[in-house]
Amino acid sequence: MKMERICSGCRDGTGFDVAFEMAYQPIVDTLTGTVFAYEALVRGADGSGAASVLDKVDDLNRYAFDQACRVKAIETAMAAGLMSSDARLSINFLPNAVYSPMACIQLTLKTAREVGMPIDRLIFEFTENEQMGSPEHVSSIIDTYKQIGFNVAIDDFGAGHSGLDMFARFYPDEIKLDMELVRGIDTDRRRRAIVSAMVGLCAELDTLLIAEGVETPAEAHALHELGVRYHQGYWYARPTLGHLEAPRAGWRH
Repeated sequence: MKMERICSGCRDGTGFDVAFEMAYQPIVDTLTGTVFAYEALVRGADGSGAASVLDKVDDLNRYAFDQACRVKAIETAMAAGLMSSDARLSINFLPNAVYSPMACIQLTLKTAREVGMPIDRLIFEFTENEQMGSPEHVSSIIDTYKQIGFNVAIDDFGAGHSGLDMFARFYPDEIKLDMELVRGIDTDRRRRAIVSAMVGLCAELDTLLIAEGVETPAEAHALHELGVRYHQGYWYARPTLGHLEAPRAGWRH
């Protein structure tokens, strides 16, 4: 019975009965002044925080939840006008909600085809803190996604204990620095030294580096001076429900 629910959830996204919506927050390219991507973030149907939805995810509905999020993220972003720009769409996924990488991606591919979203505009993020199965299984997911044409990002990098090991093992296209490394970076030489080292490491490994949780102009300026090109955070725009918000005016460095 459990396997039947898993397969059904992967096949058609049914089985998660909690109403939810998607909010979108831009990731800005500080060099060109454009939006590089919009991250899709889960919200309650009334706009409440992600916890109001995530608290209702369990072992039986996790697969359906993961699939439903992908479908809603793609459909809502396209309806909001994603294709009117060159921006990509970044979707969070749960590695432990992927039973078979190729089988579990079929609904995502079908949805993208139906709404006309190019595959190379999709980014899939998984967090360093996410409880996951074996590293071999995660590697299989990432390899499959990259072969299909998706980009893959490690989110919240630096928040857990295994960040560099994951970076070395999984070959991500993008790394998203955890906001704790960004917070107060303008006045903290240790954070600046760590981020500076990450800038060099990502350049050496041809990996795109994104700073998330940028909340002040001073943080944004410090990151820009360190060579971090891509920024995300409240200083640029807050997540907006069902809408692709442009970054605030006057943010350019």
